[in-house]
Amino acid sequence: MMRSPPWRQYFTLIVEALPSARGLLPLVVLLGVWQLLQTGDSPYFPAPSDWWNGLTLLAKSGRLYPALSATTITLLLGLALAVLIGAGIGLLIGVFPRLSRAFGPLLEFLRAIPPPAVVPVAILFMGYDERMKLTVVVLAAIWPVLLNTSSAAERVHPLLLDVARSFRLSAFDRMRLIILPSVVPAILLGIRVALPVAIVVTLLVEILTSIEGIGALMIGAQRNFQSSQVYGLLVLIGLFGLLLNNVFAIFEAILLRRWPPKTQSQNF
Repeated sequence: MMRSPPWRQYFTLIVEALPSARGLLPLVVLLGVWQLLQTGDSPYFPAPSDWWNGLTLLAKSGRLYPALSATTITLLLGLALAVLIGAGIGLLIGVFPRLSRAFGPLLEFLRAIPPPAVVPVAILFMGYDERMKLTVVVLAAIWPVLLNTSSAAERVHPLLLDVARSFRLSAFDRMRLIILPSVVPAILLGIRVALPVAIVVTLLVEILTSIEGIGALMIGAQRNFQSSQVYGLLVLIGLFGLLLNNVFAIFEAILLRRWPPKTQSQNF
């Protein structure tokens, strides 16, 4: 039997990872009905065609692309830092139970603080700048990665660790060869949960502080009664989140092909 070339296998994997475009059909129908029913100018419910005009006006004014760039950079950098810090702390807590008992109450206390409540404190320490926005995003997105990683590290079968000790593997080799491959699916699950959280918190901080970004554009348009721009930016945010989710779905499918999830019985 002839094997298909690698590029065809990856193409099939990508197609299977992406959600069906038919899921957007209800939204398209809703927008079409809205466009047909909205015949006049409305200050609160403008027609979808006016949304495009509002985005075009923002683009021509030179404010849309810098704001989109600022939001994207903060989101991706904050998510990357949350993954690195969360996975690192989660591995340490999962591998060393004493650390879990020592720092568990502190982590639970920090996790219970809602991100909007962190914004005033972050402003006091860092002011209205990108560092403050990035810090709040990291603090909000770190928990799904940390908790999933620590839980997966705790569930690594003891027999695998006994085998590693029998072969006298170093702590680094045990982490690299046994523990880390076992927690990769959990880390990816944590990232999937953290991604929408990071988007929401990034926009929230921009709305609350008016720091440059899509959220600042939205609150500015709302204050100036530019409803078409508000709706247009809302659609843009939705499409941006959909794009990021699809890109991550492809990345996740490729990694899970290398490190598929395992049950306890599959560890033997």
